[in-house]
Formats: sequence, C-alpha cells, structure tokens
Amino acid sequence: MATPGDVRGGHDDDRRGRATGRAGAGGGGTASGPAVRTSVPARLDRLPWSRWHWMIVIGLGTVWILDGLEVTVVGNIASRLSQPGSGLDISSAQVTGLAAALYVAGACVGALFFGWLTDRNGRKKLFLITLVVYLAATALTALSTQPWWFFTFRFLTGFGIGGEYAAINSAIDELIPSKHRGRVDLIINGSFWVGAVGGSLLSIFMLNTHYFPANVGWRLTFALGVVLGLVILLVRRNVPESPRWMFIHGRGDEAEELVTSIEERVSEETGRPLEPVDREITIHQRESVGFGEIARTVFRDYPRRAVLGLALFIGQAFLYNAITFGFGSILNKFYGTPSDHTGYYFAVIAVGNFMGPLLLGGLFDTVGRRPMIAGTYIGSGVLLFVTAWLFGGGHLDAVTLTACWCAVLFFASAGASSAYLTVSEIFPMETRAMAIAFFYAIGTAAGGISGPLLFSDLTSTGVVSDTVNAFRIGAALMTLAGVVAAFLAVKAERRSLEDIATPLSAVSHATTRA
Repeated sequence: MATPGDVRGGHDDDRRGRATGRAGAGGGGTASGPAVRTSVPARLDRLPWSRWHWMIVIGLGTVWILDGLEVTVVGNIASRLSQPGSGLDISSAQVTGLAAALYVAGACVGALFFGWLTDRNGRKKLFLITLVVYLAATALTALSTQPWWFFTFRFLTGFGIGGEYAAINSAIDELIPSKHRGRVDLIINGSFWVGAVGGSLLSIFMLNTHYFPANVGWRLTFALGVVLGLVILLVRRNVPESPRWMFIHGRGDEAEELVTSIEERVSEETGRPLEPVDREITIHQRESVGFGEIARTVFRDYPRRAVLGLALFIGQAFLYNAITFGFGSILNKFYGTPSDHTGYYFAVIAVGNFMGPLLLGGLFDTVGRRPMIAGTYIGSGVLLFVTAWLFGGGHLDAVTLTACWCAVLFFASAGASSAYLTVSEIFPMETRAMAIAFFYAIGTAAGGISGPLLFSDLTSTGVVSDTVNAFRIGAALMTLAGVVAAFLAVKAERRSLEDIATPLSAVSHATTRA
C-alpha cells in the first residue's frame, strides 16, 4: 500500500527525502502545534458516491457556468457595444482586447490574493466571499455608461472569478473521493462551456432589437448572470469546510465530528454500512504557511511538477485565446456572418468543449493522468495545425471551420480542465489553494493577458495569413505542453492526496491501527 508522500510513477527525485526530514519540525515552517493522529483523509476517500457529493458538485462546481456565461456574453456583445445607441462609447476592439485582458488580469490578481486567504482562513469563508465579489461586480458592469466604468468592473468581475478558481478547486479535491476525483474535477471545470452555450444563445435573443433596445439587451445579460449567481450562493451555504484543512489548522475535533456526520449521511443515503478504515496520518497542527515556505516547497522540492504546471496552463491559455478571442470577427470578416448570428456557431463549439471532459473524464481515473493529459494536449495541438492549414488554403467555410474547432476543442477542453486538476493534487495540502492560484495566474497572465492583445490584432486585420499565425501559435504551445506532460505528469489517479504529496505538517507516514 502506498504511503503519504510516495510518488511512484510521479517523480521520486522531486521529493529529496522531505518526509523524514520534516518529522517533528513541521517542515521547518510555522507548525508549532501538537502532533495529532487522524484518519480523516482515508475516511473521506473511501466514501461511496451519494447525494451529498452531488450537493458539493452543484454548490461549488456550477460557478464555472457563470464564468462561461460571462466570457461568452462579452465576446458576443462586442459588436453591439461598439454600435451607436448602445449607451456605451466603446469600440469592438476595446471589448475583445483591453476589456478581456483586464478581466483576465483581475482573475490573476484575485487568484493570488484569495488563494493566500483560502489556505490561511479556510475554503468555506473564501468560496462565499469570492462569489459575492463576482455578483457585485457583474451587477455594476450592467450599469456601465462610461468605458472606464466598464473596464473597472470587468477587472473586478475577474478578481472574483480568480478567487473562485483557487477556493473551489482546493475544496472540491479535498471533499471528493480519490477514485472519482479526476472525472469530477474535469467535468466541473468543463462546465464552463455549459455557461458558454447559455451565453451564446442568450446573446442571440438579447441582441435582437425586436425584443430589447440596443442599450438594454446587453445589460440584461449581465443581470441574468447575477440571478444565477444568487441561486448558487443559496446552495453553497450548505457546503461544509474542508475537514482536511480543519485538522491541520488546529480544529481536529471539529474535523472528526464533521466527517462523522458526513459518514452518517452518506450511509443513510446509500443504504449500506461504510467500510472500516485502517490508515492514519500524524501531523503537527499549524496556523498558516508563509509565502516563503510555499515558494520553497513548489520550486525547490517539486521542480518537475512546477515545470509541468506552468507548461499546462500556458499551453491551454494560448490555444483558447487563439480560437475564442476574435471568434466573431473571424466569422464576420472572412465569411460574412452577421454579428447577431455568431452565437449559434459559438454554441456549437461550446457543446464540443463540454463533451470532451464529459466523455473523456473517466479515462483520467482509469487509463491514467499521464497518457490522457499528454494525449489531449498533443491531439488538440495537431488538430489546430491542420485547421490552420485548411483555413489558409481557403478550404473552409463558416460551418466547416466551426466543425474543425469542435474537434480541436473536444480534446483541448479535457486537457485544459486537467491542468486545474493537476496543480490542485500534486502539491502538499497546506499549499494547495496558493499553488492553484500561482499556476493559474502565471499561466493565464502569459496566455490570457498577452493572448487577447496579440490575437485580437491578428484576427481583426482581415488578412488570412495573420489569422493562420494566431492558430499556429496556439497549436505550437499546446503541443509543447503535451510533450512536457508525457515526461513529467504524475501518476495521481485513484490515489489519496496525501499519497501524492506528503503534507508539510506530516510527522510520520500512514500507519495501520493496532
């Protein structure tokens, strides 16, 4: 049986004997509390799937639908905002370029800020606060009458969404059983595209001036996002704190009581008794982990995993920017597609995006992380190269280009979702939210801030070769990331988080009860 910190199939040279070196010292950090033994991780991992787990998925995972709705709506309303009578004096390029970059910049800053608070103050407090920030900023975006107001609240909307990524991914991975973690994480992250479908279809209706004036429809799309967010907030109130976070942060008794109540509920829901647990871990309780210790842990102790995380995030960020930013202008400039019809095409590729994680997600838990991550990244990159060649040769129309994008994004979406899964499970418990935040921020800043600015310029020129180059850049970086994953991806499928990376507070390896 594997023990916490054992990374066979991962990269043992990343560990450098840390588990024994930390014994009794809590990793040389701030772990000064008493040593306690707990079976909380093993008890959570052995739970059968139940209605309680669905409550977690709905309460936490559905926020990605909001993110998809946000990004898609803004992309589709860009042409309407730039028209006279929209109530906002702004150009289409400013919406898809500057506003998009500010949204992503806000997400990067929010991820780092709220990620630090999440590791310090707990998952539950932060996944409530970040959703409130998102809701307030989105509502105020709908009230924009000046470009500076629109830009400010696009940044703040991203600020809330970035915090969601750190708080939600860490909470989900710590509450979902290990044998289901890969599939659930991929589908939840892939649900972004459910929101994208809704945003696309919603924009078709809202931009139709037969129903709403030009200065009203786009505002109502943001307002509807607020309504959906309020519903999610009501469900999320019932999601508990992570017991894993609790027992490390001096709340061991509360963690034990919480897990006991969860076990009772799951046993009642499934109608069968739970299997006994014979594994424990001993840890020194601590209050917090400083930035210095997090940086040392990630880059000194796990350098290969750090390279892997950066490669995955940068690759998927550039590929998605190569396709999605300027999507409407590509269809409009090269194929004469009316701006109020681009939503139909985007809805189609959004469905393809969601089907990828939905149909391939289970394979990440069975076939394994390394072959699936590498395969989806390289596969999507190669398909985008082919699409670029067909587009450059004039062999595509609006329908066939959309079909090509569907094929590319079917694999790319599963790969991109696996990036979030990867960085949330391959680093120690105490650094999880901050690790997610860091890799999201760095990778997304590289591809998500420079990407919109670069690709909006390339795709808005109306020159075929410029758009081809945009596709090639995204394809090359996605393929390269897949090659990195083929060598460095960690064998994390169906393994406890504590087995994949030993907690910094661990005193000893898992033991068997006498």
